[in-house]
Order: sequence, then C-alpha cells, then structure tokens
Amino acid sequence: MDTRTLGSTGLELTELSFGAASLGNLYQETTDEEAADALNTAWDAGMRYFDTAPHYGLGLSERRLGAGLSHRPRSDYVISTKVGRRLVENEAGGDALDPHFVVPATHHRVWDFSRDGILRTLEASLERLRTDHVDIMYLHDPDDHWEEAAGEGFNTLADLRSQGVVRAIGAGMNQSEMLTRFVRETDTDVVMLAGRYTLMEQDALDDLLPAALERNTSVVAVGVFNSGLLAQPRPPDDAKYNYNEAPPELVHRANDIADVCERHGVTLPAAALQLPLMHPAVVSVAVGMGHGTHVERNAALYAQHIPAGLWSELRDARLLRPDAIVET
Repeated sequence: MDTRTLGSTGLELTELSFGAASLGNLYQETTDEEAADALNTAWDAGMRYFDTAPHYGLGLSERRLGAGLSHRPRSDYVISTKVGRRLVENEAGGDALDPHFVVPATHHRVWDFSRDGILRTLEASLERLRTDHVDIMYLHDPDDHWEEAAGEGFNTLADLRSQGVVRAIGAGMNQSEMLTRFVRETDTDVVMLAGRYTLMEQDALDDLLPAALERNTSVVAVGVFNSGLLAQPRPPDDAKYNYNEAPPELVHRANDIADVCERHGVTLPAAALQLPLMHPAVVSVAVGMGHGTHVERNAALYAQHIPAGLWSELRDARLLRPDAIVET
C-alpha cells in the first residue's frame, strides 16, 4: 500500500488507514475475536496507520488496538489517539449502557483541554495501547473550547512533541473553519477532517485545504462516506447523512453521482474513498473497520482504478466543484 509523508515529521502514513471507532462497539457490538481479525486483515492488506481515541467505547477501542498490535514491531506502524474527552469513573457502576457506544457506562466523559487533563488522558491511553508513545495526538472535537484548546491544550501538545513523547500534533473535527484557525494560528503538523471534503461537499477547498498547502500541514480525511450516504453503490432511501436521515435532495444527488460512476465502471464508494487522496494536502483516508470483511472491502475500494474522465464528467455536470484539485 502506498504511503505519504506527514509534513516535516518524517512519519509515513499509508494512504488507507484503519479507523478504530468500530473496535469500541460503535452502533453495534464487536467481539474481541472480530476486532483481532480486523486488525490482522488490515495488517496483511498493508495498512500501517491506526487511529483511535479514549472516547471510542470508553477506552475499549484503545485496549483492543493495543492488544491486536502488541506482537508487531512498534517501529513498523503509526498510532494516533486523541485528548480533550477525559474519562472519569462512574461511582455508581456501569449497569447502564453508554449513550454513544454499546459498552457498559463504567465511565463518563468530561471536556478537559487543560495540561493536567491531557497528561492524565495520555497516561491512561498509553497503558491501554500497551506502548510507551503515540505518534500523533489530536485535540478531539474542540468546537466549543477554542480558547482552552488552542491555548493551554495546544501548548501542552507542543511540549510533548518537543520532549519526543509524540511526533506530530493537531486537532480533529467535523468542521473546516476552526481547523483552518489551528493551521494558521498554531504550529500544527496535521489535522483530521471529518466529512467536509467528500463527494457530497467540498467546502474545505475554501479554507482548510489551501491553508494546509501554504503551511505544509497534512490532512487526514475521515467520514468520506458521509455517515453512509456514499457507502453503497446506490444509496438507500433511508440513507444517513451527518448522522441523521439524509434529505431527499442529497439522496437524489448521490444517485446522480452513482450514474456517472457506473458509466465509468466505478462504484460510488470507491470514488468517495479515493477523492480526498486526489488533493495534495491529504496524506491518508481513515475508514472505520470492525470486521475482516470490512477491511477487505475497503482495501478493494482503495485499489479500484478510477479513470480521469470520471472526475471530469462530475465537474462538467456540477456534481463536483470545478476547482476541486484532482490529478488527471
């Protein structure tokens, strides 16, 4: 699998990377055996970048990732995790289920971008991941916490980077506007952009992507299927978009894009996965995978040949922005 270099850090990320939210039982339960099989299948497919967070399953994703990679040479892969959602133990126990993941609610999350909160979160993550360092650390969804996250939070990450505890730092969000502020106003190495540079919308071309090129900041694209709207060759009528039911006009637009894809012998999800990689600021696309079959499918989508004429027709039909940067 091809790799791209993350800015000036020297880190090599595989173009297709493993999003480990599903290992935390996102939406449905995944067994330990299925998680291990997914990680082994990903390794065999050539993936060497794995992204997780304490938020994913209240630490379950990190524990499974740590267990699944523990027998691999640490220098052979890249791990990213996140800070800002500190896990606090529930004194009453965990009989109820967590509202976000199918796991017992043994802990709850507290927004905390303070130095102490970040250091405590990192210490717990390292233990769960069975490693003495992480390669990339993101501030996790600081949408309502700019002052603390961009101030004390980012300064703490910068200190950890200077100490060699982490090699690259940045932020991960579902919006491009604040990520652009991080790129322009801090010494950010990489940002994780969820859902804002996809076949359905390319607004990040107005702010984040040009800023990233100017500042030599790398972008990891996630949410490229827009919560499922672009995940199948034909979107179902009840498809999700941005975690909610997709408006009919977006389902219609996705079908129009699928028409073009079919004329070029390409599937809609293959085009969705590969579009972000056509931009020079993007170093990797991370896709959620909880089973070996998910890995095999995504690896096949990544490998599918897409003719340049597909992008041209999408642009001519105004289904892709005319200023979208693609390699032809």
